[in-house]
Amino acid sequence: MPHPVVEQVTAALEQRSATRRQRYLERLRSAAAREPRDRLGCSNLAHALAAQPEQARLIIRQGGAPHIAIVSSYNDLLSAHAPLRDYPERLKRSLAQQGATAQFAAGVPAMCDGITQGQAGMQLSLFSRDLIAQATAIGLTHGIFDGALYLGVCDKIVPGLLIGALAFGHLPAVFVPAGPMHSGLPNKDKAAVRQRFVRGEASRDELLAAELAAYHQDGTCTFYGTANTNQLLMEVMGLHVPGSAFVHPHTPLRDAMTDEAARLVARNSRQGERYLPLGEQVDARVLVNAVVALLASGGSTNHSLHLPAIARAAGYELTWEDFAALSKVVPLLARVYPNGAADVNQFQAAGGPAWIIRELLGADLLHAEVPTVAGVGLAAYAREPWLDAGRLAWRELPAQSSAPDIVRPAAQPFAEEGGLVLLSGNLGRAILKTSAVDPAHWWVRAPARVFDSEAAVQAAYAAGALRGDLVLVVRFQGPRANGMPELHRLMPLLANLQQAGQQVALVTDGRLSGASGQVPAALHLTPEAAAGGPLARVRDGDWIELDARRGVLRLEVDEAALDAREAAAAPAGLAEGFGLELFAAQRQLVGPADQGASTLSWDCVE
Repeated sequence: MPHPVVEQVTAALEQRSATRRQRYLERLRSAAAREPRDRLGCSNLAHALAAQPEQARLIIRQGGAPHIAIVSSYNDLLSAHAPLRDYPERLKRSLAQQGATAQFAAGVPAMCDGITQGQAGMQLSLFSRDLIAQATAIGLTHGIFDGALYLGVCDKIVPGLLIGALAFGHLPAVFVPAGPMHSGLPNKDKAAVRQRFVRGEASRDELLAAELAAYHQDGTCTFYGTANTNQLLMEVMGLHVPGSAFVHPHTPLRDAMTDEAARLVARNSRQGERYLPLGEQVDARVLVNAVVALLASGGSTNHSLHLPAIARAAGYELTWEDFAALSKVVPLLARVYPNGAADVNQFQAAGGPAWIIRELLGADLLHAEVPTVAGVGLAAYAREPWLDAGRLAWRELPAQSSAPDIVRPAAQPFAEEGGLVLLSGNLGRAILKTSAVDPAHWWVRAPARVFDSEAAVQAAYAAGALRGDLVLVVRFQGPRANGMPELHRLMPLLANLQQAGQQVALVTDGRLSGASGQVPAALHLTPEAAAGGPLARVRDGDWIELDARRGVLRLEVDEAALDAREAAAAPAGLAEGFGLELFAAQRQLVGPADQGASTLSWDCVE
């Protein structure tokens, strides 16, 4: 029986979402009942089969065998997605062994936040999630498939694929990752060079050498940011082959797990032995499990945006209050950079997602008996995969971890509460990641220094103008203003100020994601400045209190005085050039951060 708070949050989620969820399921079942391939005209079907090998044509024409869509985010610009190049053909061969067929249905766009960090292109990052969902739908809307394999890894890509997949929730789904690159320069050493560079103590050549040593081959980056948090969440949501999150690319074990993904999607199709529609699989219990695992692992703050958006796609209204309630009872079980020194390869060697899931199951903090692509129940995800005489198998983890500085048992956690907290007050509501912040810095009260761009902060720092204790306010960084870019370039300079003895914090309607560091940062503040939020009325010298323990974010300005102030206007030319003009409609349509900052409308299921 799950923990009482887990039960309460799940019950509240189901109750507030009852009408929305019922309409979603009705739409899903209606789609399943249409059996579109049987209704396709001869010309329609001929177009679909025109480029297929003769054997595949015969199988599809005869019917009775699964026909699977492959949707991939492959490109060789993203190191994490470069290994996916050869997956479609491998998956087709594996499906053929199951008597099934497959077609590459859609390639979805995938951008790298690391490449666009601090650049104008970062303004498209969050919007790309919903575009990926739409691109997924375009591939699936041909109406000839019985299931789908979704190939993706990084920040907005997996949430976008899942949102798109849920729009076709009558189809079974398996998500197929590629795995992390091997460890390079330790993340802590890389961060130290970045801080030295900001202080003028390291050259550009030295900085570039360090970055190249950290990001040095294909595979996912090795810090526990949004990309790797995606993979852990796909495990606990039962959407992966068990244990496949952090297996290296180009290894026999990875190949075996990719083959297994093909077998499972065929088995879970309508023509298989166990029909498992994705939209029925992803229910309130699965969403709560995802939040619990996010908190227990100290995962990316981006998922306080993505999980509510995913929930809405499945007919649920997941709130930040749900996150906050769970955080009070979910312990922190992992220390992975930026929450610790270890990278994801070391995390995997210490037990990885399987350790987290096993411990959470043992503490009754997860719904155990949920449907997964591998069967019923999460116990299968609490074991590690291996090759037994060349055959894929799973085995139990050791009872004790060999690396207690990386993972801990639920009875002896790193912290009694989870890695995220909800802050509220007269500035609005924000998310703060505590797992990487020393508790000595969980409370900050200091004068505001207000900026309207990341570049302006950098200029002030370079000029030596950020002196004394301060709360750095960076506004007009929300989804309506400029697409809500990540503000990673603030982290090294804020860390330097903190290390120099200043009391510092960040308050912003922008994002930092999984790389949120050692400085307390109130992120995703809503309502955002561009939507008329109080942040637009904050002035230099106003005192702000941030208290992670009490969940308080408070501007020490009288309400009447604040209301009487004229709101600052967004800087001119915020979203110009680099194709940003093409996304003007998204900036106008996007919803608030606490509802997922989505540009998609769910009116059809509300």
